Amino acid sequence: MNHWLMKSEPDAFSIDDLKRKKREAWDGVRNYQARNFMRDGMRPGDKVFFYHSNCAVPGIVGIAEVASDAYPDPSQFDPESKYFDPGSSRDKPRWMLVDVKFVKKLKRTISLDEMKNDPALAEMPLLRKGNRLSVMPVDAAHWKYILALE
Repeated sequence: MNHWLMKSEPDAFSIDDLKRKKREAWDGVRNYQARNFMRDGMRPGDKVFFYHSNCAVPGIVGIAEVASDAYPDPSQFDPESKYFDPGSSRDKPRWMLVDVKFVKKLKRTISLDEMKNDPALAEMPLLRKGNRLSVMPVDAAHWKYILALE
């Protein structure tokens, strides 16, 4: 089993939205490296830190689980979607997604500032200077350590 971190802006889709819906397609990823993580690395059953970004207190707010293998993101084919990609075709889809399902909301937000100030997390990809990926791996040691912070 692998561990991941997936970012979402809470105004667009929050941990509470996932809790209410129970399962959701993680659409709109338009970065090749993030897409490759979903397409090539994620498998059903993998655990995910749900991270709120671009908000007053960015940080890990919950846990989700990968609920499907990767499949083509239908929004890339929809001319009305903000994620439409005219260069993508149904024969050769450019963008993939996975479904995620709600596991739990954390008792508290593990904030980005808290993680940045913790030497045990210094090598975590999220905290690397210039990293703006919305989907990234989390190694098992960091996963376990962060869970203990809750």
